[in-house]
Amino acid sequence: MKVKVLMGNTAVAEAIRLANVEVVSAYPITPQTIIVERIADMVERGELKARYIRVESEHSALAVVYGASASGARVFTATSSHGLLYMYEMLWWVANSRLPVVMAVVTRAIGPPWNIHTDHQDALTVRDAGWIIGFASSVEEAFDMTLQAYRIGEDRRVLLPVMVALDGFTLSHTSEPVRVPGELEVRDWLPPREPLPFKLEPGSYFSVGNLGPDEVTMELRWYIWRAVERAKHVIREVTVDYAKRFDRSTHGLIEPFKTEDAKYLVILAGAWSGDAMEAVEMMRDEGYPVGVVRLRYLRPFPAEELRDLVSGVRAVLVVDRAVSMGHTGVIGGDLIAATQGKVMVKNVIAGLGGVDVGPEDFQAMIKGFIEEYESGAIDSWVYSEWYMPWVRGV
Repeated sequence: MKVKVLMGNTAVAEAIRLANVEVVSAYPITPQTIIVERIADMVERGELKARYIRVESEHSALAVVYGASASGARVFTATSSHGLLYMYEMLWWVANSRLPVVMAVVTRAIGPPWNIHTDHQDALTVRDAGWIIGFASSVEEAFDMTLQAYRIGEDRRVLLPVMVALDGFTLSHTSEPVRVPGELEVRDWLPPREPLPFKLEPGSYFSVGNLGPDEVTMELRWYIWRAVERAKHVIREVTVDYAKRFDRSTHGLIEPFKTEDAKYLVILAGAWSGDAMEAVEMMRDEGYPVGVVRLRYLRPFPAEELRDLVSGVRAVLVVDRAVSMGHTGVIGGDLIAATQGKVMVKNVIAGLGGVDVGPEDFQAMIKGFIEEYESGAIDSWVYSEWYMPWVRGV
């Protein structure tokens, strides 16, 4: 195993090379472009024997790998922000056809105004389409999750597409040491893709997604719902197997941090989780009994693990980088539904449009949350709070 210094984008490309992907479709969009550029270099140099297809739009990028996956190929594409929204129709076709496509989404704010910096609105806007959605918090984890995505999505118990989200610039353009296993080791762990129950090929009379009875439509949605639920077990299984093989952590759907004796929990996802953990480290030295739960996967949502973790705490703070307008933050709403009123939950919206949120900001949010709870003046937090310290009265 070699240690390489890689950016988040180049780490994803390196994982694609080791996964022996056969078809890659590419359309550039900041801050994702480096991924498909690096893969193009690998194909040109003969390091990756894949069909590299340049297309005219993001919609076509996903349509190309949709067809290639239905034909039995291991495939990959990548996008960000408006590109992901342009793919929206095809996201449903891929998931409803049960095709194990893998796509990297380098998260970026949605305009207007034009903004190339990170928040999680793009990836979480498509959370109901039937894709497995993972969020990396480090460059090495972006590499690991990309490799694991093929084992998860291609598993016969799942057979669904997988999205690996990494924060734009914060991870995509940040360089970190990555432990990269050798090609033979990866090929032993990730063998070639097994054929689907069907395969589109010349001379074979078969169609995917044709017109059918209404009952068939509902039944297929039920099969997908069950597959997403089964993915919880498969993700844990794949993560543990990968950890044993390549000396990694065994965290599955979530990563708990200092939760054993915590009376308060902070829940969030993505690269800024490290800042929250740093803040909690400092607050522990001040006597605050607080821990962090990082969500590694948002779909399937780890409701069971979260219910167990919050059962022994006083209150929970959910910090969201995406908002469901007229409701709550996306993760906040999911957690409130999952915990069914058994714990008090405060939801804070922060970091939209790439607004920087550092350890000091997390300390301010967490201390304010604990002080509000311990004052006894609040029975529940009804509305999400927006963390904008530059605006008075918010």
